[in-house]
Amino acid sequence: MTAPDAAPSGIQHEATQSASFITELLDVMWDNARNSTAGMTAPGSTSQLRLMYVVDREDGIRMRAVCERLASAAPTVTRMCDRLQAIGFLERLPSSENGREITLRLTPTGKRHLQRIREQRDAMLHQAIDNMPPTERHALAQGLAGLHTQLNTALEQQPHTPGRHSAA
Repeated sequence: MTAPDAAPSGIQHEATQSASFITELLDVMWDNARNSTAGMTAPGSTSQLRLMYVVDREDGIRMRAVCERLASAAPTVTRMCDRLQAIGFLERLPSSENGREITLRLTPTGKRHLQRIREQRDAMLHQAIDNMPPTERHALAQGLAGLHTQLNTALEQQPHTPGRHSAA
């Protein structure tokens, strides 16, 4: 991995710029998938969807941990939880270890909503990747595996601060 203060080479700059553009494009495509999920009230914001992803990955997570994962203040997370609970996507329960703490779980309706979003997102990606020549698909798979490894390594080397967590 190159030192952070080293000037990127032309190919590094091009790869970084391409990854950034793809990330932005995927954000737009996934937001469209979230908004087009038929027959279901969608969360009103990307932040609410991020909260749902965190809770889905860590069923029974404490509210305080959600605040850290999202790098958000407790009142902000509480308002998002209020909205998600009102539309039937989230439930709050007292912690079994400490009754003063609240844990979060997705409801079956919330899980189905995320599943539909993931299916639409995966269909978009599958179609795009399927249209690529085999050599490009292979190079993409190798490149993404390497990028995943490097991003996880970078996250592990950073000091723990609220909002930072493993991308696993």
